[in-house]
Amino acid sequence: MAKSWNHDRASDHIERKLKDVETVTILDYRRDMSLESIPANKAYRVDGVHLYADILNLNDMLHVTSDEGVTCHRRTLRFLNLHQRAVHRVLARCDARRVDFHNQRLHAVITKPYNSEDDAEAKRIRRAVAIAQLIIDVLQETGDADEQIPNAKVRVGIDSGEALAVNNGRRGGREPLFLGAPANHAAKMSGGGSRVGIYLTNNAREAIGLDAVDNPSASPLTCAEIEACQAAAALGVSKDKIVEEWREDLEKNPIGAFSFSRHTPPLRTLDITTLTPGNSRRQEAASVYADIDGFTAYVARHIEASAEDVVRVFHVIRAELDRVLTCDFDGRRVRFIGDCLHGLLCEGTVHTTDDPETVSTATLCAGALRSSFELALEKLAGEDIDIGGLGLAIGFEFGPMTITRLGMHGDRVRCSVSRGVLTSEAEQGRCGGDETAIGISAYGAGTQAVKDLFGARRKVKGLDYNEAVEALSQKGDETASAAKRAAFALSAPAILAASERTVRPYVEIK
Repeated sequence: MAKSWNHDRASDHIERKLKDVETVTILDYRRDMSLESIPANKAYRVDGVHLYADILNLNDMLHVTSDEGVTCHRRTLRFLNLHQRAVHRVLARCDARRVDFHNQRLHAVITKPYNSEDDAEAKRIRRAVAIAQLIIDVLQETGDADEQIPNAKVRVGIDSGEALAVNNGRRGGREPLFLGAPANHAAKMSGGGSRVGIYLTNNAREAIGLDAVDNPSASPLTCAEIEACQAAAALGVSKDKIVEEWREDLEKNPIGAFSFSRHTPPLRTLDITTLTPGNSRRQEAASVYADIDGFTAYVARHIEASAEDVVRVFHVIRAELDRVLTCDFDGRRVRFIGDCLHGLLCEGTVHTTDDPETVSTATLCAGALRSSFELALEKLAGEDIDIGGLGLAIGFEFGPMTITRLGMHGDRVRCSVSRGVLTSEAEQGRCGGDETAIGISAYGAGTQAVKDLFGARRKVKGLDYNEAVEALSQKGDETASAAKRAAFALSAPAILAASERTVRPYVEIK
């Protein structure tokens, strides 16, 4: 059955989501509040320190072999699993909360000591620096020479301030997600270069008495500055103790070999909660990243006077993007990463992936994501909610993909990592808020119609669903043509099923 986007279907869903957040409550976070399972219409103002840690040599692991085969993926996943289990122990012993571990990137938040204590912010920042150095030190000893797994090279970014904690995920996967400048700025510090070390924003530097610098992402803390923070924080746990406990746990609960099988398309039916290292999935598929461009600045403008609208915009847009991927195009959401959606798409059979059809479906899905995004903005504006400055940057790539869950038993984190996943994120990163980019491998696997649409730069502006269907079907792309025929048949089967006229029955008709 052809996969397609429909205006009325999208409109109905967006309106239902608007009703879900018609009344929003914003509360100041206190020590007796739980950050688990926050309702969709509620958010907490949380004053805390955000720590992002990037493992810099993940890409090296993905290129340990010339071909991206099973051996490459097994080593990479074991590399991540070993280091994630070590980080889990650091955070648990240091009373820091893991927000997310997205492949090579950790996000943690430190909320203690609370603001009722004198000099609380500076104490939290110094504690975060000490935790960061402990992570760096531990991960320099958690490789596995026998399995050709290197130690991790780590770069940490830190910022401090107020953010909104909202719900992230659904059903059993609920966890807090933080919206606002400190999380975003910390992420930019950790992702701002290839040198290891600990990098603080000027805001965080000045809060602990350090001078501001011209380029914070190129100015790591000195050894003396780190040692001063370690002395002040007095974490009470050493690198040697963490590594000892990590090794003991590995002996008692070994990771085991990674074993891959293929999921019969569509990926929508994949139950990620059942996956383990020994029950992982691997197949050729498309990886899609869709990021709400300008959202951090939007939060900064509205967090004080109209935080309720931040929650409304976030939940309505994100829920609709998720619906398009999973319901309209039978894809599988891997996770929400802040204001970004990561998902996988695959067309084919139990045995093989249909490469061109998968790429064409991903192209149509990208167009549909933009159409739904624009429709959501229209309806939000109709409720007198400011939507200025928001856009959607989309990138996708094709290739062998993995999906599994890593970490400690009972606290596993979903993971989809491959060269294509990293590339799709990079493709999204080179887009503005009205652009869609396709990776080199997807471009090569696509039909001539897909190549013509994206051009030599592999990037196109304003690609919505209408544009994608028309551009591809006119050039003979069978996936787009099937979607167009299905739309004709749905709107007027007796008259339009055989028509080849350029009409748009998948948009609103008044």
